[in-house]
Amino acid sequence: MTPIVIVKNLSKTYSSKLTALDDISLEISEGEILALLGPNGAGKTTLISTICGIVNPSSGKIFVDGFDAIKDYRDARRLIGLVPQELVLDSFETVLNTLRFSRGLFGKPRNDNYLKDVLKKLSLWDKRDSPIMTLSGGMKRRVLIAKALSHEPRVLFLDEPTAGVDVELRKDMWALVNSLRASGVTVILTTHYIDEAEAIADRVGVMNHGKMLLLSDKKTLLKKMGKKELKIELHDPITAIPESLSAYKLSLSEQRTALLYSYDTSANRTGITKLLTDISKAGLILKDVSTRQSSLEDIFTNLLEEKK
Repeated sequence: MTPIVIVKNLSKTYSSKLTALDDISLEISEGEILALLGPNGAGKTTLISTICGIVNPSSGKIFVDGFDAIKDYRDARRLIGLVPQELVLDSFETVLNTLRFSRGLFGKPRNDNYLKDVLKKLSLWDKRDSPIMTLSGGMKRRVLIAKALSHEPRVLFLDEPTAGVDVELRKDMWALVNSLRASGVTVILTTHYIDEAEAIADRVGVMNHGKMLLLSDKKTLLKKMGKKELKIELHDPITAIPESLSAYKLSLSEQRTALLYSYDTSANRTGITKLLTDISKAGLILKDVSTRQSSLEDIFTNLLEEKK
């Protein structure tokens, strides 16, 4: 795939000496969905804001479809749509006129059929003539998304788009993002919802303290770093794991009625067969056995713990 966004050695240090971005480099392919994960203050919003031209970088280069985002700001910005975290809208204007005005700011000719399609996809068409002030918080969030799409951007940035909104909007958002990808739009979103990234992203980036700790294809990441956990329920609770089982690095459940064993599914041998045999030799009676696949949330949490 051809990269539509290229970031090279991007850094941002504020006058307070706070380093918000620390030598970040990445390429984002046309038509892909990239999810940026990380705790508050990780640098996700600063990265998005810098690419969009809202924050000036201290060093580094940014290119959007070949345009230098600093030297050719207007050309680069014309290709970008941004949905910020904050609800910043003209309270007295109607929904449709808000989109018309935003479209005009980017020099796009009037196209109410396109705006109608956007509003319908976001369940806003019946609110098109309503003043913004009469809408609920969730509806205002939908208007922000529609506004960002009004000028038909090729790259869409969504900064915590579903934070604090209802489940219905989250589902609408996921459907919209998938339809945008199908039409060739590149989508970059920051989110605190791990399930959101797991559901719709092609690649996942994990940030913390201004650094990109990891950037990987989601499926590869889950396969490479994901583990399976074998839960071996015992007939009777035990006070401690028998010494004869120490080589397996087992852990004991809080109720002390189950042994937990983590293993790599891609390994030639998981060790499960020998483990079950040795458990029997240790005099423990099995009640049940089940497995659980590590999720993206497990990987994310473990990665942040490792980097502390």
